[in-house]
Amino acid sequence: MAPARYFPNTMPDYEGQETDTQIPQGFLSKFVEKIVEDIEKSLRPMDKNGGDGLYLGTAGVSYMYYHLSKIPAMSEHKHRFLTKSVEYLAPALNAIKNSSQRDISSFILGNAGVYAVAAAIYQAIGDKIQSDNFKKMYREAGSICKDMQFLSCGSDELFVGRAGYVLGALWLSKETNTELPKGDIYALCNTMVESGRKYAHRHRCPCPLMYSYYQVEYLGAAHGLCTILQALLTVPGYLDANPVHAREVKTTIDYLLSLQDSGGNFPCASDEIGARSELVHWCHGAGGMIYLMAKAYLVWNEPKYLKSCEKMAELIWAKGLLKKGPGICHGVAGNGYAFLLLYRLTGKPKHLYRGIAFAKFMQTDEFVKGARTPDYPFSLYEGIAGTACFLGDLMCPQQAVFPFSDVF
Repeated sequence: MAPARYFPNTMPDYEGQETDTQIPQGFLSKFVEKIVEDIEKSLRPMDKNGGDGLYLGTAGVSYMYYHLSKIPAMSEHKHRFLTKSVEYLAPALNAIKNSSQRDISSFILGNAGVYAVAAAIYQAIGDKIQSDNFKKMYREAGSICKDMQFLSCGSDELFVGRAGYVLGALWLSKETNTELPKGDIYALCNTMVESGRKYAHRHRCPCPLMYSYYQVEYLGAAHGLCTILQALLTVPGYLDANPVHAREVKTTIDYLLSLQDSGGNFPCASDEIGARSELVHWCHGAGGMIYLMAKAYLVWNEPKYLKSCEKMAELIWAKGLLKKGPGICHGVAGNGYAFLLLYRLTGKPKHLYRGIAFAKFMQTDEFVKGARTPDYPFSLYEGIAGTACFLGDLMCPQQAVFPFSDVF
């Protein structure tokens, strides 16, 4: 029998006491400070650490500092966080100078994500010229995505494809308070729909839209259908302007919903439909699928989507204390974010309590001694930089948002 992927959750669940949801500001701020100290000691802002985009490189750490600079409870550190954000951005900017064409529009793994974070940081420190320059570079990078098959591995998913570029554009527009280039973004959404339609037709898929990445029909958030649909749902006004596309998107979401098993989880890919999925992660499974269903609930207000989210939350509470580590991609913080999402969605204190419990678990001996150390332990997605974002968001849960995945 394979070893469990998670620590059994023996923590008491929410019992309705007001004290259960008091935010432990002191605990959280000390935890964040310890993470920041560890990163500064172990991952220097040097060129050798600048590659691999937001996912693994110093650009992700730069984002962490920027994210923390906006946490009201940590406002005394704002100037220092922004200064560090610029320091850790520099190696990432150097790393992308000689990028290949295929990496320029990649949001999580390539240039576009670095451009977006740079634009937001320079705006925050009052350097409008630099900010405008990076916004221009971001917009120009989008032209590469216009070709339906600009990537042979799959052109529509989050890490390197159109969905990532579109969600990045939404984030950048919000962070810098600038108008979204709707014409360009709508054109990319049209291409995403047409791409999914063609693939679904060619492969006789049971839903109107389907995609593959390296010839696998992934369904989850990292590389799959889930985040592509989320991007289409999130672009303001797009579905209203394209009712035929809206029907195809909704039918595809409802198809995905039909795949949720009795335990609340979803298969990782089409070739695993019918098998019980054990992956309760953001990247594959309930921890990431919850964002799509939450957005679908906000758009159509149909209880079935909220019910799906609540089933996922119960599963995450039971099996989400992952042994893979503290990160947001396939770690405890990523699953903790699901509770903050549901707290914002429903206002139910139970979800805030559970988010706090997941944060506290990461400081227990059981976790510290028993969890695996990620390959990139200080990175945004695999490591503790993402954990710091989660802890910071717990201090102000009404504005909490998983990086680049705001459904509100």
